[in-house]
Formats: sequence, structure tokens, C-alpha cells
Amino acid sequence: MVSLTATVTGKRQTRRPAGRSIGRPGLAWALPATIFFALFAIVPLVLVAVLSFTSWSGLGSPEYAGFDNWVKVFQDPVMIKSLWLSVLLTVLGVVVQTPLSILLGVWAAGPERNRAVLSAIFFVPLLLSATAVSVLWRALLDPNFGVPSQARWLFGDGNLFGTQTAAIGVLVFVSTWQFTPFHALIYQGAARAVPQVLYQAAEIDGAGTVRQFFHVTLPQLRNSIITSMILMIVGGLTTFDTVLILTQGGPGTDTTISAYYMYDKAFKGFDFGAGAAVALMLVVVATVISLVVVRVSGYDKMTGTKEGL
Repeated sequence: MVSLTATVTGKRQTRRPAGRSIGRPGLAWALPATIFFALFAIVPLVLVAVLSFTSWSGLGSPEYAGFDNWVKVFQDPVMIKSLWLSVLLTVLGVVVQTPLSILLGVWAAGPERNRAVLSAIFFVPLLLSATAVSVLWRALLDPNFGVPSQARWLFGDGNLFGTQTAAIGVLVFVSTWQFTPFHALIYQGAARAVPQVLYQAAEIDGAGTVRQFFHVTLPQLRNSIITSMILMIVGGLTTFDTVLILTQGGPGTDTTISAYYMYDKAFKGFDFGAGAAVALMLVVVATVISLVVVRVSGYDKMTGTKEGL
């Protein structure tokens, strides 16, 4: 009996699955991406950090300046104002784009053909560069030859770039027009991944379309919402070309955000040390805010939205 049991056990141990076993990818798979990230992200960031402690006008050799650039930057009232403007534009972008993106993404996730066609048309701005979009809207909103000049009953004097409120409104509108399709695409994919059994159970319980949206769809989009918000925050704090083309920081310094302030210091004032200090500060602020959002939302725990299925 003992020998028979040992024979059977030996046979069971020698069995192998028919297919080839698949393990986790080794470190070699991540090596190309790691090298690319180090060369084009880490190394430039270190060089910018070193440059922020030097004095350099673009000619000659940089000279060590200690913390002079940092003191000079934080004593400039325009810099403090640019930080608040960056935060304001970021918050307005999140508040406006998030609900629009969710609604459009969930709507586009429907099976009807007309939705697919309209979604393809709506996603066209996503294919354009920020520079092209800014030039387009600058021409359309030109106070002399654009739409506002022909509809003064709606736009007043027609100069939407003449006041801070109107200029900020234009920046938020253009950013929303361009980037809402991107975030809607995120929500469209997430909405299509929601199990139909959840909607069927909600329908049996008597939930209508609105209740299904708030009690089934939104909870399932939680991780996608956090991801989209982080992208909006980082993009809002580092946006530059839209402000450069549309308002150039004006009127006055009323739309001079931190990224444009960095450009103004480095490439207009030829103070690359101060510009590097602003750039490094933007990286730190964007990273800290993103980590706070991840921590507060619990996204770092990566809990699945399909638990219990």
C-alpha cells in the first residue's frame, strides 16, 4: 500500500501543464524605459536644480550664486501672484472639465452608432497641438477681426483679453475645449468596463437611469476620476503655450502664471538661474499636490471597483 501511494504521488508530481508557464517579466523589460526616463527626465531635472543655484545669462560660464535666485524669486510680488493664478486656473479647469468629461464619456460609451460618429467628431481637438488650438482661438476671438467684434451686443467692447476676468475665462474655455475629449476618452473606457450585472441588479431594485448613474456608474469610475484629476492638476500647473499665444501674460501681469513667469525670467530677462528656480519649484509643487491627491483619495491602495462580483 505504501509503495502504491508513493507511485501515485510520484506520477502526480511529474505532471506538467500542457502550455508553457508564464512568469513575471524580468528587470530587463523595464531597462529601456528606465534609461529613457533617466536621460530625458532625471538628468535634465538635476541640471535644472544645479542651474537654480547659479547666475547665468546664457553667455559664458554659470557662476555660483547660492540662494540668491530663490530669495529674488520669492521676493518678487509677480511671482507670488503667478502662483495663485496657476492654482486658480488649475482649480477652474478641474471643476469645469471633470463633470463635462464624465457626462460625455458615459454617454459615448453607449452602443448606438450615432454616438460613435459624434464621439469621433468631438475627439478632433484631441488630435491638434496646443499651439494650433491657441492660434485658432486667438484668431476667432481677435477684438478687431474676430467674432467678438461682430457681436458687441454679447461681448461688450469685443476685447476679451482686456480684463483679467475675461482673459481667465478665455484660457479656461480654450483648455476645456481641447482637453475635455482626452478625459472623456478615459471615462468612456472605464464606463464600458462596468459589469452589466450591476445595472441589471439596480434595475431589479427599481433604480432608474439617474439613480443608476449616481449609485452604479460613478462609484465604478472612482479610480478613473482620480487619475483624470491628477492629469488635470499637473497639466494645469505646467501649462504654458496657451497663455503665451492667447494673452502673453496680460493684461499687464493678470494672467502671468508660474510657467509663463519662468519663461519671462529666463528667455526674456536672460536670467536663467531664476528661471530654473521657478521650474524646479513647479515640479516640486505639482509632485506634492499629486501625492496628496493620491494619499487622500486612497488611490495608492489600488482597491478594485469590482470587489464582490
